[in-house]
Amino acid sequence: MKFPLSLAAVLPACVLALSACSSVAPAAAPATGTAATTSAAPASAQDVRQLGEIVDLRSGQRLSAEQLLAQLAAAPRVIIGEQHDQLSHHRIEQWLLQQLQGQRPQGSVLLEMLNPDQQAKVDKVKPWLQTDPVVRPEHVAELLAWQPSWKWAQYGDLVMTVMRAPYPVWSANLDRSEIKQLFIDQPAVQGKHSNLANDGKVHDKLKDIIRVMHDNQIDAPRLAAMLSVQQQRDRRMAERLLAAPAPAVLIAGAYHAHKDLGVPLHVQDLTGGPAPLVLVLAQQGATVLAPQADFVWFTPAMPAVASAQ
Repeated sequence: MKFPLSLAAVLPACVLALSACSSVAPAAAPATGTAATTSAAPASAQDVRQLGEIVDLRSGQRLSAEQLLAQLAAAPRVIIGEQHDQLSHHRIEQWLLQQLQGQRPQGSVLLEMLNPDQQAKVDKVKPWLQTDPVVRPEHVAELLAWQPSWKWAQYGDLVMTVMRAPYPVWSANLDRSEIKQLFIDQPAVQGKHSNLANDGKVHDKLKDIIRVMHDNQIDAPRLAAMLSVQQQRDRRMAERLLAAPAPAVLIAGAYHAHKDLGVPLHVQDLTGGPAPLVLVLAQQGATVLAPQADFVWFTPAMPAVASAQ
């Protein structure tokens, strides 16, 4: 199949377009919390607890950070959906993982930011880091072949935390070579929750998002290819989450996390059981509804960090 633009030119957008921002729409802002800092240093527990407002979307009740932790700690599988360019989201994720490990042994953590071809490097470096060596974080990034598109200034503290922790860290994404082939083949996922068996609602929503991300300047072949890749990425994340030692936490972009669009639908397709517990991190002023997540943590709006994504 031929496309108006080369695969090399289109691929980066295809891989990351639906990951760059959380799924949001203008809405009345919730109560304002303490402004987030722009420092990459780990936040104290008090700092993180003051970042915005947490809502249980199932009941509409406001929660404290400790109440949220109790809910997450009881779940065998949790998905945290972030906005990739928001440092406050990575600080919250880091804090949550530190606190969860104190409440019960963590089985595993999975990162969208890691590809399968990095897994061997992760498995080699992790035991060494657990001996608590003195090492520059940037050197760890080199050892992991950390991808430049995921800004190390944003993710470094989170990655160092999980890499020094006693539980395994798993890749959750597709390799670039797999994505290239999927872009050409455009296979459909199988499952009543994630494909056209549900009246096309999931596909239509994802297509609308892709169009918006490309200012409606996208032709039908590329739209179909990007939809296929996005759903195959969601399916891979679901497969990895189900295979990972429990309790497991997957950190991914908010669209991947949404219960009405992403990984939770694929988990339901693969197991026939309930979806994982979903926490979405979103800026204040965003709309996150009960069909999309179980919990939302609204954070103060911060300028987006320029990124190759």
